[in-house]
Amino acid sequence: MIDVVILTDDRFVHPKEESLLITNALREDQMVQEALVARGLNCEKVSWSDPTFDWTKTRYALFRTTWDYAESFTEFSEWLLTVSSKTKLINPYPQIVWNLDKHYLRDLQASGVNVVETYFIESGDRRSLAQIHDELEWDRTVLKPVISAAAKDTYKLDASNLIHHEARFQELVNNESMMLQPFLTSVVDRGELSLMVIGGVYTHAVLKIAKPGDFRVQDDFGGTVHAFNPSREEIDLAISAVRACDPMPIYARVDIVNDNDGNPAVSELELVEPELWFRRNPNAAMMLAEEIENMIVHG
Repeated sequence: MIDVVILTDDRFVHPKEESLLITNALREDQMVQEALVARGLNCEKVSWSDPTFDWTKTRYALFRTTWDYAESFTEFSEWLLTVSSKTKLINPYPQIVWNLDKHYLRDLQASGVNVVETYFIESGDRRSLAQIHDELEWDRTVLKPVISAAAKDTYKLDASNLIHHEARFQELVNNESMMLQPFLTSVVDRGELSLMVIGGVYTHAVLKIAKPGDFRVQDDFGGTVHAFNPSREEIDLAISAVRACDPMPIYARVDIVNDNDGNPAVSELELVEPELWFRRNPNAAMMLAEEIENMIVHG
């Protein structure tokens, strides 16, 4: 019996190429594995899509670098349901399903967490982008699917380009729900914070900055990552978002931006497979291993 399987995707099991993404993913998976082994746990790294692995042979499966799930979302969802009946998932299955759909922002807001203002456009809506913007009286916005990763199908909109994105919007909303948010100037001027929370405790943070002329902070689009010391208000907001979840997740990344009123707001709460930048704080990997050990010992 394997205590913990570290979940990844095929690219990080037997890499066929070299890149910074692969190097960092391998390094961080190794840090987690070494931390688990140091606490006396046996573990193995396995791709979630490995058809040969027997998931009944592990006590827990820990999501780490399953970063291809968005491209295979149907298969991933089916696998999630199947594997959840064979082993325990970290974070747990109901929480993962909840977190995959950004409607969760509504739940956080209902719990008193300040989140980025969001308007949900449900699948099958026949209104045009221009109609929706007129109704909301929003000038500049960001459009994205409620289920997405790495800024896929994310567009910055204003009156000058609504017509150019209309066809793609109609194609998307015909099949899935979308979300619209006011464009936040702070994302360009300052960037987006990512705060890591392990066992309900803040551990470290980074600041993600978009390349000049862009608003997407992901490194896929030329964004850069920098060390950052968040304010007490930002830390408290991140912890409150995590503690609003039931049960409280073992690990989380809370992305925070300043809204257009200048207040910190949660833009995303990542509980499934967030990059946690353990390489910037190795002690956080040890904290995660300790939380998992406690879970195994105390059931």
